[in-house]
Amino acid sequence: MNCAFKGLTVLSLSLLFASGKLSAQPLSEAIRLNQVGFYPNGAKLAVVVGEVQGPFQVATSDLKTVIFTGTLGSARINAISGKTTHSADFSAVTKPGTYVVIIPGLGHSYPFEIRANVHQDVAIGAIKGFYYQRTAIDLPAKFAGQWARPAGHPDTRVLIHPSAASASRPAGTVISSPKGWYDAGDYNKYIVNSGITMGTLLSLCEDFPDYVKTLNTNIPESTNKVPDVLDEVLWNLRWMLTMQDPADGGVYHKLTNASFDGMIMPDKATKERYVVAKSVTATLDFAAVLAQASRVLKPYNKELPGLADSCLSMAVKAWGWAKANPNALYNQKAINDNYDPDISTGTYEDRSADDEWIWAAAELYATTKDDAYYTAVNFFPDTKIPLPSWPQVRTLAYYTLARTGKALTARGKQDLPKVKQQISTLADSLIKGADQQAFQTVMGKSGKDFTWGSSSEAANQGIALLQAYRFTDSPNRGQYLHYALTNLDYLLGRNAVGYSFLTGFGDRSTMHPHHRPSVADGIEAPVPGLLSGGTNANAARQDKCTGYTTTVADEVYLDADCSYASNEIAINWNAPFVYLAAALEALQSDHKTNAYRK
Repeated sequence: MNCAFKGLTVLSLSLLFASGKLSAQPLSEAIRLNQVGFYPNGAKLAVVVGEVQGPFQVATSDLKTVIFTGTLGSARINAISGKTTHSADFSAVTKPGTYVVIIPGLGHSYPFEIRANVHQDVAIGAIKGFYYQRTAIDLPAKFAGQWARPAGHPDTRVLIHPSAASASRPAGTVISSPKGWYDAGDYNKYIVNSGITMGTLLSLCEDFPDYVKTLNTNIPESTNKVPDVLDEVLWNLRWMLTMQDPADGGVYHKLTNASFDGMIMPDKATKERYVVAKSVTATLDFAAVLAQASRVLKPYNKELPGLADSCLSMAVKAWGWAKANPNALYNQKAINDNYDPDISTGTYEDRSADDEWIWAAAELYATTKDDAYYTAVNFFPDTKIPLPSWPQVRTLAYYTLARTGKALTARGKQDLPKVKQQISTLADSLIKGADQQAFQTVMGKSGKDFTWGSSSEAANQGIALLQAYRFTDSPNRGQYLHYALTNLDYLLGRNAVGYSFLTGFGDRSTMHPHHRPSVADGIEAPVPGLLSGGTNANAARQDKCTGYTTTVADEVYLDADCSYASNEIAINWNAPFVYLAAALEALQSDHKTNAYRK
């Protein structure tokens, strides 16, 4: 036992606290926990990094009143770093309030809340993050607060790049393609990355339609009769609609400058803009999103007359173009070898469109109930179900088939058991051994989790667990829900670097994201509600930032705006975070479980 704890009893600890000795405990960043908070009836865990043993306490945030005393758990060894951790389980604390965890002789944690709906502000903040990414609109202080800014990139004068030229739209033709979101820390707009982003947010609207109606994000559309989440989605959807060539149904891969802008505000970035090359992956992602949007928008036909029908007809047209051009993969080098100007912005290239075919087929089938879409592809090419990511969207198809299962035709219903088995198998693989992991989360069982944008890996793991919880009858359903919540804990501070990766939330949150407005606006605090990409084992060799101090996979993170490999933001990372936080809130507030415990 560590000498700091020898002979300490609950009584002696209380006496020490009363004498003021424990109230002088310093803040300790070795105590890692969700810096936002916990549900009253939910699991509550802090993880202490280092060789510590003995008692711990939960006290009021003013360090004056101890409300709970417990004993640190047995040592766990982090398989990635070799460091020792001990857990402090205070799930028994249910009284709402603001508290800290204290390890006598070490210090106290950052403060956190215990209350119902504790993550609602987090969910709203992450949704609002998309508002701050809007193009072509002023962000006034009424809605944007201190991050108000003039409109950037109206995109009403966009050129057809030679790679995108057609008979009806030769190179240099001017088109209008306004609205949409800035993709990441840069000022360009990409259909492929919008695809998975939109699919994730539309799925939230489809899975929890009543809950999303309760979320007010204070955006210009908040007073209408459409949920704010869907209003935000519509801002990007209306841009996507402009990216289809009406003559043939093909979809341009991206709308972009020829090269990235510097660290300037959007209204100061005035380079020529282009739509570049139609691609089969962009076109299929477009078809999937618009087919799903058609379903989600149907109940709002009075507020948005005809939009659902238009989305479906454009999705069908996109599918037709993809069938006629199945090999039209985006290849930026080949484009630059053959056309001017050269394009050096994000590529979102893909080696295969097999997964995009599956996703588009599933969405069109679920919307139209036309068996021709279901039989057009092989929905089960193998038994490995991958987590969704922009280059691998196949699992989104399984989620859709599971959520719409009762309304499918006999052909689709025949495969539903297989679909659900695929989802539960993925969930089981995620939770296996998680209780032995140093931070007791699904995220971080392996160093392979810590890739570029690892925060979205954690969020998508959480979504996979929630899909298994909602749509399967697995005996592990309770664990799925429990571990989905622990991944939110991970993202908000219970991790190897001790950061909350969501800007503006938590006492030690990302402050210097690779995000042009946050760098250029002259405001100390970053734009809030944006999810940092997070720990990336290879970041030190993938960007030009200096200051990395370790090569340990789960610790390679730098809160610096030069670190695009570990600290950029992106819409496809924010979207799964939104889904995870909002879904957990919806399940909590609906009282579908009275405890997020195993």
